[in-house]
Amino acid sequence: MLVPTILENHEMMSEVAAGFLLRTILEKPTSLLCLATGSTPMRSYQLLAKSRPERFTQARVIKLDEWAGLPMESPATCETFLRSALIDPLQLSTRYVSFNSQVTDRPAECARIAQWLRRNGPIDLCVLGLGVNGHLGFNEPADALQPHAHVASLSASSLSHSMIAEEPIKPEAGLTLGMADLLQSREILLLVSGPTKQEPLRRLLLGEISTHFPATFLQLHSRVTLLCDAAAAESVSKP
Repeated sequence: MLVPTILENHEMMSEVAAGFLLRTILEKPTSLLCLATGSTPMRSYQLLAKSRPERFTQARVIKLDEWAGLPMESPATCETFLRSALIDPLQLSTRYVSFNSQVTDRPAECARIAQWLRRNGPIDLCVLGLGVNGHLGFNEPADALQPHAHVASLSASSLSHSMIAEEPIKPEAGLTLGMADLLQSREILLLVSGPTKQEPLRRLLLGEISTHFPATFLQLHSRVTLLCDAAAAESVSKP
């Protein structure tokens, strides 16, 4: 059963999350981190980026997902997000693996990422956010979920994400690690923030497991740390 740790605000949640990430690296310098993007983990990465780069000389990072069809240099891509927030400040570029948003053969790109993860995984720590419809990465609600890296059709809620709200070119699909990839992680850090996540968090904590709310599969993992701020936890923290 998932038990949330509720912090007073997003800043406090981010400080705890950054400390969690740093401890992972200090305990195992060669750790493979899988990192989500978006406003929820952004501050955590910014705080972690203030660490000394020499602490991360063996750390490896794989990007969770990417908007397919956007130019890689677009400010809306997960690539730009991660590089500016963490990869470049901590000098991780040579040990960073990511989906290319502009490839013409998207299944082949997913196969490339899947092969790399088979050879270099499993993920030591996977940082995830909770989608308003329960998606993890671009593992969207469906009758069945894909186990490994794949091309995903994007839901309406994903297409309305703040990352691409101002983007003139809308993504055509998503490229994402699959549910088995995430669940095979040795440890998962789930971050939930803001009032729009109250209902998704409440549903997650019901304990039911459904492909139509993919985040509920985290109930099957033995090492999930769930951090949320008070704004997200309001509906579950009331007596």
